[in-house]
Amino acid sequence: MRTQARAVVIGGGVIGCSILYHLTKLGWSDVVLLERDELTSGSTWHAAANIHGLHDSTNISRLQHYTMSLYKQLEEETGQSCGVFQPGSLYLAQTEAREHQLRLQEAKAKLYGMTFYEISIAEAQALHPLVNFDGIRCVMYEPEGGNVDPSGVTNAYALGARQRGAEINRFTPVTATEAQPDGSWIVHTPKGEIRTQWVVNAAGLWGREVAALAGIALPLQPTEHQYFVTDTIEGVAAMDRRLPSVSDRDGEYYLRQEGQGLLVGAYERDMRLWAEEGTPLDFAHDLFPDDLERIEANMMNAIERVPAVGRAGIKRVINGPMIWSPDANVLFGPVPELDNYFCCNGIIPGFSQSGGMGLMAAQWIVEGETEYDMFAWDLARFDDWVTPAFTRARVKDQYANRFAIHFPGEERSAGRPARTRPIYETQRRMGAVFGLNAGWEHPLWFADEPGAQDTNGFTRQNWWAPVGDECRMLRERAGIIDISNFAKYRVRGPGAEDWLNAVFANTMPRAVGRSCLTPLIGKRGGIAGDFTVTRLAEDEFRVIGSGMAERYHKRFFRQVPLPGGTTFESLSASLCGFNVAGPRSREMLQGLTGASLATADFPFMRSARITVAGVDCLALRVSFTGDLGWELHCAAADQARLYAALIAAGQAVGAGPVGSRALMSLRIEKGYGSWGREYSPEYWPQEVGLDRLCKMDKDFLNRGAVAQTLANPPRERLVLLHLDEEDTRASNADATGGEPVFKGGRGIGRVTSGAYGYGVGMSLALGFVTDAAPGDRVEVMVLGRPHGATILHAPPFDPEGTRLRA
Repeated sequence: MRTQARAVVIGGGVIGCSILYHLTKLGWSDVVLLERDELTSGSTWHAAANIHGLHDSTNISRLQHYTMSLYKQLEEETGQSCGVFQPGSLYLAQTEAREHQLRLQEAKAKLYGMTFYEISIAEAQALHPLVNFDGIRCVMYEPEGGNVDPSGVTNAYALGARQRGAEINRFTPVTATEAQPDGSWIVHTPKGEIRTQWVVNAAGLWGREVAALAGIALPLQPTEHQYFVTDTIEGVAAMDRRLPSVSDRDGEYYLRQEGQGLLVGAYERDMRLWAEEGTPLDFAHDLFPDDLERIEANMMNAIERVPAVGRAGIKRVINGPMIWSPDANVLFGPVPELDNYFCCNGIIPGFSQSGGMGLMAAQWIVEGETEYDMFAWDLARFDDWVTPAFTRARVKDQYANRFAIHFPGEERSAGRPARTRPIYETQRRMGAVFGLNAGWEHPLWFADEPGAQDTNGFTRQNWWAPVGDECRMLRERAGIIDISNFAKYRVRGPGAEDWLNAVFANTMPRAVGRSCLTPLIGKRGGIAGDFTVTRLAEDEFRVIGSGMAERYHKRFFRQVPLPGGTTFESLSASLCGFNVAGPRSREMLQGLTGASLATADFPFMRSARITVAGVDCLALRVSFTGDLGWELHCAAADQARLYAALIAAGQAVGAGPVGSRALMSLRIEKGYGSWGREYSPEYWPQEVGLDRLCKMDKDFLNRGAVAQTLANPPRERLVLLHLDEEDTRASNADATGGEPVFKGGRGIGRVTSGAYGYGVGMSLALGFVTDAAPGDRVEVMVLGRPHGATILHAPPFDPEGTRLRA
């Protein structure tokens, strides 16, 4: 066994072997894989191994299609069969909402050159004569869908990696991972130790246990999962071709051919957690006792749709473990608090994602960043607020609702509340309907009475009109927005200015009381974050950024050493804040403070420490609404007192509370981008209008990368689109994000954010396009159907910024 390696991959399932293979593809031959038992032990060997490209996330769809196309290439490269069957997949819609989902997927497939399209019921019947299509609204067909052989795929990855110099050691459990002062690791096994630059945890069912060796607590929970295979079915045996698989997610089961019978699997509501206290170390190629009664309702749905299933005997039942994260997405990426420790844990559709996951992991490790924005997978989306109880509750919900549609903006209640701020109960009594942001409960909108809940769908929902009232209230008078979930940091000390200038692309404010906007640049020269930085004193700065990205941004901050005597501190939990905005916000606030809020004394992009209603606040003259306004940041202990004073003062001018859904509408009216939507490492500064904030006359993190991107013309541009009123009225829907944009039948871009602009009376969308200019007519595929739209020359609300600076 080698004693030195650039990377040690722990786990010999399909994901670990894929990561090893892709590391060698990117040129790292001195890599080692350690497997405690045999390859495929744990979850891989008993997987149903279906493959499909369909996913609501565009980037994950790209990676799933990469994976599907990789398997045959892998066979040719290695000579190892992957057992690839691609007879196609049929996707059935029984409900209007499912039809909306599938039509949107069809539009995305057209934009990205993927094969996923509608076929008639007659065509579907010809492809799969055993299916009863009664009650089906539409059928989509994916010609490349199918399944693979789990062991064949895993061994093909392993063989491909070995051919490029990788070493694989089976029956070699890892007993310790020891961090070294230089950022490297020593991995201990009974066969000896390996010194390595990178540790990669791809340990599957044992991901929690391997992580614990490095002091990491991963939010993972295994469950039982069952599928069964029927005896030979005459209708299957008589076919001279393989039948396509059937995805009947409204029926909550999946079905495909296996031999001369059918394989049927289910995610039942009466699910079972397993190994809550830890996965047994002696578990390998084991299964649980059959328990088909739990999936009886799913089986009956399958039998109703494919009656032959009900007439066939059951040949075998597989009841094996799977391991889940709280949102059913992989926990992926370097651990922000450690050097060179990479996780890839909690994978559910492993054989649809294995190739893409391996490629992204290898890119991140070798090149420093993935080519796609993978925050949906990034383990940094969770932090220490995630408790075992929260994880269990969310996993139960995710498993039981595996085939449910996850609608745009949908908020699931399982495991909540996880974290609340002092005014949570007050807001609840005021009718707040809450969402989850980095574990915090925050108001989405305010109903007339307490206890209201969201309805969910692709069309306008029960919150659409109340959110409109909030927007109009703020635009006409004023509104109070809880912004406590922003990430807030304090940098203090003699080297604070130098450190911030070394981290961020813009030049830091030189005068006390001034603020600046600044991008954070990623490894490939894209936008890794956007921040407001305010100078509070000669040696102290306040930094404000995205709350959900706080742990993600920690990776970047750690890359630049702090100068001696300088400290960096997160204040996100200890500080709360409100944005008071609207044309009467100055009038409303002035009665609560002795500080002058007049423009001459408190101009735009300035700050001051003031007292508001007896509460010490840091006041910033900024507003994400694009309107006149101030952000007020105070100690969490003072939040309730400040809020009560603001609500009371607001009543005098006709102002009240405003939720984050209204803020989404307001910022889109102004054309403001948002991190995670319009700003991400995939997008260059000149593509989103932030190039002017990159000061190339100084050195900063990843300056060389952004210098290369700035030297190129934009590949695409961020634009604001106005959707035709007659189309959105007819569909009762607005763009929400992800909808393709077409021009003359040709795909030219996609929406990143969308909302109805209540203040301007327009359905609006922000998105990226190529080969289009302001004034051009395009089509936005809302609900998968073409909606006419015009690219705007300027934001419809206050394009000159006169209200913002009033």
